[in-house]
Amino acid sequence: MAVFGWGPSVVGSVVDAVGGSSGGSGGSAGSDGASWADGAVDASDGELPDGVSVFDDGYPGVTRLEPTLLAALRAAGSAASDEGIEVLVTSGWRSPEYQERLLQDAVSTYGSEEEAARWVATAETSAHVSGEAVDVGSWDAMDWLAEHGAEFGLCRTYANEPWHFEFQPDAPDMGCAELYADPTEDPRLQG
Repeated sequence: MAVFGWGPSVVGSVVDAVGGSSGGSGGSAGSDGASWADGAVDASDGELPDGVSVFDDGYPGVTRLEPTLLAALRAAGSAASDEGIEVLVTSGWRSPEYQERLLQDAVSTYGSEEEAARWVATAETSAHVSGEAVDVGSWDAMDWLAEHGAEFGLCRTYANEPWHFEFQPDAPDMGCAELYADPTEDPRLQG
């Protein structure tokens, strides 16, 4: 998999995303579930521990995904499993509070709102908050979905986020829409 000009902080975020740590934000509550510095964000807000399967009904981050997306994700997860690949959810549905915290962390990490916007949408525009996006891990799962996801309507949206997938109903017949370089090019996110 090509890594297009990613700096150290982005690579750290990718490693977090693949490992499942707080949806790749780079900042999180502790593994013991400790609160965020400015408010508690936990599983009820969509935060997921490592190793959450697409079939795990124990977490709102999975169960609050839009039903069509979740059904497609589970169908793809079954097919991938037949090939020995487990599709994990590193981040799915998020509360607005969780999304805002991820954005604040990205601003802190990248130094500006403009640069952070390449990686994290606002709570008002994020497809995660509406349950219409899912971030997956491992690298094998990302590669498998990049190759086979369209068969299930699952498509990457951003070139800089190989873990981020959304449901596109026409994809099984027409293929996935062209990728945006990053979220700043996505017209759905423009305020």
